[in-house]
Parts: sequence; C-alpha cells; structure tokens
Amino acid sequence: MIDLRSLTKRTDLPDLETCLIHVASSLERSISVASLQAARSGVSGNLTIPHAIQVAQNAGLQAGYGAWTLSSFDNTLAPALLFLKDDRVVVFHGRSTSGRVLIYDPSLGDEIGEVFENNLQDVYTGYAIVFRRSQSEDTKNSGYPTAGHWFWSAMAANRWSYFQVVLAASIANLLGLSTSVFIMVVYDRVLPNEAKESLIALTIGVGLALLFDFALKLLRAGFIDQAGQKADLIIGRRIFNQLVDLRMTSRTGSTGAMASTVREFETLREFFTSATLVALVDLPFIGLFIFVIYLVGGPLALVPALAVPVVLMTGLIAQPILSRLAEQNFSDGQSKQSVLVETVSGLETIKTTAAAQQMRARWEDALERQSSHGVRSRAVTQFALNLTGFTQQAAQVLIVFYGVFLIADGHGSMGALIASVMLTGRALAPLGQLAQTLTRINQARSAFKNLNALMNATNERPQGQKWIRRPECQGQITFRNVEFTYPEQADATLSGLSFDIKPGEKVAILGPIGSGKSTVTRLLLGLYQPQSGSVMLDGVDIRQLDPGDLRRNIGTVLQDIWLFSGSIRDNIASGSTRPRDRDIIEAGKIAGVEDFTADRSGGYDLILSERGEGLSGGQRQSIALARALVTRPPILLLDEPTSAMDVKTEAKVIDRLKKATTDTTMVIVTHRTSLLSLVDRVIVIENGQVSADGPKSILTNHTLAQRRHLNVAAS
Repeated sequence: MIDLRSLTKRTDLPDLETCLIHVASSLERSISVASLQAARSGVSGNLTIPHAIQVAQNAGLQAGYGAWTLSSFDNTLAPALLFLKDDRVVVFHGRSTSGRVLIYDPSLGDEIGEVFENNLQDVYTGYAIVFRRSQSEDTKNSGYPTAGHWFWSAMAANRWSYFQVVLAASIANLLGLSTSVFIMVVYDRVLPNEAKESLIALTIGVGLALLFDFALKLLRAGFIDQAGQKADLIIGRRIFNQLVDLRMTSRTGSTGAMASTVREFETLREFFTSATLVALVDLPFIGLFIFVIYLVGGPLALVPALAVPVVLMTGLIAQPILSRLAEQNFSDGQSKQSVLVETVSGLETIKTTAAAQQMRARWEDALERQSSHGVRSRAVTQFALNLTGFTQQAAQVLIVFYGVFLIADGHGSMGALIASVMLTGRALAPLGQLAQTLTRINQARSAFKNLNALMNATNERPQGQKWIRRPECQGQITFRNVEFTYPEQADATLSGLSFDIKPGEKVAILGPIGSGKSTVTRLLLGLYQPQSGSVMLDGVDIRQLDPGDLRRNIGTVLQDIWLFSGSIRDNIASGSTRPRDRDIIEAGKIAGVEDFTADRSGGYDLILSERGEGLSGGQRQSIALARALVTRPPILLLDEPTSAMDVKTEAKVIDRLKKATTDTTMVIVTHRTSLLSLVDRVIVIENGQVSADGPKSILTNHTLAQRRHLNVAAS
C-alpha cells in the first residue's frame, strides 16, 4: 500500500535561505518560503546573494554584504550571515560570556550553539551579510526587486556608466577639432614657409589625438554595452516577474498580443545600447563646432547656422507622423503575433477543421496593414534623410562659394576655408542620423508606453502588501457569500455561494455546464478574487496569504492539462522545492505514471515536447496528478482529473489515490460518477448557488426532485 504520508516531507532549504528566514525572525520581520522561491534566479536554481539582500530589504531589513574579519564581529553586529567554505552559511548571534562565538547552524538543528573562534576561523571565507531592522514600515514582501520604477531605477543604477559615455563623447568631439586645425595650420603656416620640422611635430600631435580618439570611441562603446547588459538583466527579470505575477483580471488581449508587448523590451534595449544613443550625445556639440567655425572662418559660420534649423524643423515636422506610425506598427505587430501564436498552438485543430483559410486571411490582413504603415514610416524617414543629406552637401558648397569671395577680399585664408568645410561636415554629421534617431525614439517611446502599461497592471504581489505566513495548513476551506463575475461579462457566475469543508474531508462539486464549478477552483487558488464575500483557508481570507504559500498547500490538477517541454521528471517536479527521486517515483506510482513509463527506455527521463505532444490525454493527466501529489499537500483540488483515462486505468488510479489521501482534504470537480467513490460528500451548484449539500445519497433524491419538477412544468 502506498501512502502519501510515506513521502518524505521536504521542508529543508539551502543554508542561505534557512539562515535568512532565521535572521528575519530574530529581527521581528517575516520572510516566507514563497518569497524566497520567487527570488531564486541562480544557474543552479538557488538564491543568489544580491537577491537575498533584496528579499531582506523587501521584508523591512537593511542589509549589507562585504568582507569582514571574524574578530571584528561583536554583539552589536548580531545577527549576521557568515559564509563558510563548501557553500555553508551560519548565523552569528554574538559572543558568550566565555568568549565563544554563538552561531545558528541549520545543519545541526534549530538551537543556537557555541563554537571556538579558532575553529570557526578555519572555515570562514571572510565574507558576511550584516543586518539592521529598517524603521520604515512601508515594506514589500515580494521576494524580488521591486523598489523604484521598473525602467528608470535600472537606468539610474547605471548612471555612472552613462556619465562615462557622455564624458568620452565630449572628449572625442573635442579631439575631432584637431584634424581641422591641423589642415588649416599646414595650409596657412607650413606650406608658405616650408616648415618641415613643424609639419613633423604637428603630424605627431594629430596622430596621438587620433589614437586617443580611437581609444575613447572603443571605451564609449564598452560603457554603453556594460550599462545595457546590467539594465537588461534587471529590467528583463522585473518584466518577467510582473508577467508571471499578473492578476488574471489584469490580463488583456490574446497570448500573442502579450508576447508581442514583452518582446518590445528588445526595441527599448536596442535604443539604449546602440549608436543611436551616441548620436543623441553628439547633438549638443553642433553648437561647439559652429562656434569654432566662427573663430576660424568668421562669417562662414552663418552657413551651418542656417542649415541646422532647416534639418531640425524637418525633424520636428516628421515627429508626430513618425509617432503615430510607430503606434500603428506596434498594434499591427501585436495582431500578427497573435495570429502566429494561435496558429502554431492550434495547428492540429486548424488542420482537422480545415480552418487554414481563415487563419491565412487573418495573417495576410495583419501583414498588409503592417506593411502599409511600414512603407509610410520609411517614406517619411527617407524624406528626412534625403533632405538632411541635401542640406549637408549644399552647406559645404555654399561655404566654398562664400569663402572664395572672402579670400578675394582679404578676409580669409585657404586653410581657414578648408578647415571650415571639414568642421561643417563634422557639425552636420549628427543631423545626418536625426531622421533615424527620431524613428528609433518613437519606436522606443511606443515600446516604453506599452511595457509601462503592463508593469503598472495589478499583480498578485502589490507594493506595501504584508502577508500572513502560512507555510502549512490544516485544510479547512470556507466560501462565505461569494459573489463573482468574470471581467467584461454582465451575468454573475457565482451568486452568494457559501459552503464549508472540514480538514481531511472528501468532497465532490457537481453541477451542469456553466454552473460555476471551475470558477470555485480558480477562486480557491487565488487566480481571481470575489467581488464580495470571502474565500478562507483555515479561517484566514486567502487574500491575506502569500500566493506562493497558498498554492504550495494545494495540489492542483486543472481541467486543461499543460505540460512543459522537458522530461517527465521535470514536469512532475515543476513547482516543488527540490523533490527527491523517491518523492517523484512514489507520486508517479499513485498517479499511474509508472504504468506507461515502465516499458519505455527513457522512463522518467523521457523527453516531452511542448504541451506533452506524443502522449495520450490520459497519460498527460497522470503526469499532472503526480505533479499535484509530489509535495504531499494538505489539500488536493482536482478538476476532472481522470476524464481522458480508460476505465481500467481510472479504477487503478482511484484505488491508489483513495489509500494515499486518507488525511488529505480533497475537492473534486467532476461529471463522472466513478470518482464519487473517493468522496463522502457532494455539493451541487446550480446558477452560481448551492442547490444541494450532503452525503452521496442525496444525489438520488436530488435527481428525483428534478424529474418531478420537469414533469410538473411539462403538464
């Protein structure tokens, strides 16, 4: 007989996470296992030191990581995390009266013990995290970085790198004057006097300036890449965290549209890591070059001074057009991405229902609209580019034309004219990229606008929310006068629904299609929140519980089975905290996974494609059921868990499940009478309300009452 209680309860965490919870508790702050799991991002799936510090800060603690000698620790620095060799972590709790070090070692139990300082020094790495309790009560218990604006705070964190970019660009632009001055001096001083020694000295000087300019440009590119990489990691993680924590009611548009919105981060990142940013930095130096032209050529500065406003006016006129086209292009891109994702996801259905023509028409319509707007955007951009190029060439021609008259009147020199031509080209060069820069700015602004809307959408971990820790629960479920209506629907799905399920009780929820059965499961899992009334777990409203804690206490099999690409083992273990092989195998036996993996060479390491393609519906349900059982949750929530299984397999699974869940609260949503052998009580829901509640025997009376009602209505 297989008993879920025989599965080893996995409460052990890595030393860093266990010690962090211990420190928070010592400082009267709360860190939940759910917040730690949300913050894990290391390659090994463990919590990294930077994110451990962020978790502590979100919980209302001040934390600092650095090198500390063991002798420098006294009671004022307690508690602190000490990093030992072999990836071990302990908590420093001060020193005893005898001078020994007081530590909490998670590998030795929950008590604080004493060790000799010399023994601890032998394994201490020299690095530690010290903590202080923050005075601010406005803390966030989310478990991952949320402080500051999702975009601007990341950019501000790299402000030194961007300052270096501006500094390098400034020096590079100043060095760019050297070639023009060199040409002017050679023509006006060196050639007339045949000063070869001066020519050699000038050439060496300008050569050094060019080499320094080359090095600065390389450094400038490196600074941009470095800043972009750091911002990419921070912003990308926060966007994905927001996506997975998004409330279901905040989800708008199709899957493809949301994927397209998230993909716009690439546009935003490209803008801040490309040459476009350098072009923006170079724009203010246009005035410097015009001023130098004035110093060198006097009245010749009028030509570029008049050319710059022409190009700028063109850019300003094109700005609203490009902005509007960027928004339309984004919308068209969302439509195209939506059609593409739907087609790829439902390719089998499209083929079997001959719906290819319909999807093809939608695809071609999206392509046509995006292509049309793209042509208009490129036409505006190309016009601005061509006008800028024309203005640059015309300016240089006019300078030569005007300069000849100035030289003839004795108000200029040949060197000054040539230098002015070169400086004019340098001054107008940033304007040559203005049209492309404006296009990129509008694309980046459109991307920021849509991503900002996503980031400002309501999520499950709102700022300032303080959760009630509930790592384990007894399994009591209460619905009290629950009213719920799905977004954008007029009719209520649940109307004053009330029932109570005791710990360990086995209940089936029955009812006709659309009665609200599956809605009950979504509300219990916290995917949606009722408009009125409350859903409680062990007497606590689930809105006060960390969503991670809530769902770790509930093993769930939804009606729509979704498997991830990877092995069967990975799918069973997904969402659990480092389950042992024994846990996976025992859960697989109960759910019937071993019934079809035993005769396959891959076994639990059999690789599945996306959504478990290649497996039957019943096999997918077995894997999903094993996934729900592997953590031995106190509550099982099963929505038609065996609907795709054959009668024989279903009977075996029901028998094993009955023996393994004697102390587990079980809620089954089903239409199949075979699953009623697992329960002792049924709740019948009709029109969003409980129409019958009691032992299984009430089903017969309820059916007879319905038949009598129909007969009376017919007569």
